Amino acid sequence: MEILNPDIERYLGEIIPERDPVLSDMEEFAAAREFPIIGPLVGRLLYIFARSMQAKRILEMGSGFGYSAYWFAKAIGKDGLVICTDGSVENESRAQEYFKRGRIADRVEFHVGDALTIVDTLKGEFDIIFIDIDKHQYPKALKKAVPRLRTGGLLIADNVLWSGRILDKKPDAATAGIITFNRMIYASKELLTSIVPLRDGVSISVKVL
Repeated sequence: MEILNPDIERYLGEIIPERDPVLSDMEEFAAAREFPIIGPLVGRLLYIFARSMQAKRILEMGSGFGYSAYWFAKAIGKDGLVICTDGSVENESRAQEYFKRGRIADRVEFHVGDALTIVDTLKGEFDIIFIDIDKHQYPKALKKAVPRLRTGGLLIADNVLWSGRILDKKPDAATAGIITFNRMIYASKELLTSIVPLRDGVSISVKVL
């Protein structure tokens, strides 16, 4: 299922400015290998959130080869830090190459391993936590993330409409994880949530308590 009308999505893709060469290369790499990334429309949204709230500490639970982290790192400035997590050494290596080319390597710290385990080893609170790990793990990620988010901070998650599979009557494990996660973020007294139906659905939750 197309979440956004294809003609509207095509229109938005045509009117946004060209990205810097590094981001363009990352997009071409992802397209050639059918590697899922948030894409430039959502990337700009992440940049706007990070820049507008003057975020300085961001945690990504699931970073792939660094596409979303690149947008965040550009937004937070030289004094900020994006902590990436991913289970692939290959993804980490490729991400580091892109970060060096974009002159943002000093703003990014990359941990290889399970995001749900790594978060317990990190200290301090975060201004933004971005969730984009295996979908069946989203409910566990939420429970880990909320206590580590400062009041007024943002919890952002990708793929929360899951190509429409959230409507399935007999969901698989990944889809069930997304469905449970969506119910949890809307039911939470600590969060105020909205879902933006852009690309594959992006949830935005502000921690109010």
